[in-house]
Amino acid sequence: MSTTNAGLAKKLGYNNIRVFLAGEPAWSKAGYPVYASNGYVKNGNIVLIDLRTGGKAVDARIPRAIPLTYEQLEDRIDDIPRNAPVVLYSDNEEDVLDALEELRDEGFKSVSLVFGNFKGWVDSGGTVQKGPIFTTEIKWERKLGKGEVSVAEFRKATNGELKDVYVIDARTKEEIAELGIFKNTVNIPLDEIPKRVNELPKDKRIFVHCSTGARADLAYRVLIENGYDAKFLLLDISAPECDCPIIMPK
Repeated sequence: MSTTNAGLAKKLGYNNIRVFLAGEPAWSKAGYPVYASNGYVKNGNIVLIDLRTGGKAVDARIPRAIPLTYEQLEDRIDDIPRNAPVVLYSDNEEDVLDALEELRDEGFKSVSLVFGNFKGWVDSGGTVQKGPIFTTEIKWERKLGKGEVSVAEFRKATNGELKDVYVIDARTKEEIAELGIFKNTVNIPLDEIPKRVNELPKDKRIFVHCSTGARADLAYRVLIENGYDAKFLLLDISAPECDCPIIMPK
């Protein structure tokens, strides 16, 4: 995606362009924080956690937030669904960064912060909720967005149980060589898909995946524009729930 966007920037007249090829996964792996947009905090299918202490969540909190102080996090970490996107905020930068590190160490793949913590939310015009908190139970259910395929249906396709489905792996050939490829899957890197759409079967549904879902989403849009019945997998394929059999190239 970054190289595509760099090309677009060049067409728009920008000359001093650099691309961070390692992307967000490498940034997060190095321990740096990422931040959720206010729209995502407000409407995203997330687990939103308020880490503040002293009953401050009763006075005012971001709507939908679950009050869970940093001291309580270790005891309740198993209550948070492992595949849920988690967004954290506090009024203490050290606490929120420590919590971010702890969740990542525990295997959570999607953890982000509210920019500026609670004060940043308020200063940016975000609404708040006040009053008693009647439950601290963490409830989250995976909701499929437009064009997404469920993990269960994708798994059936890679197991060869869906004969009307053609599965595309949109990762690079280098990624395939290093990490392998799912069974019953054809590797067509994202940048080759627009040039090779005529090779694809029109009489089958097409499922497309990459490593996290970002490139698969772009490939899905290309396929839809060309008249294909397509869906994409929005999932980090290293997550435990994506347990499809892998074949290593010879």
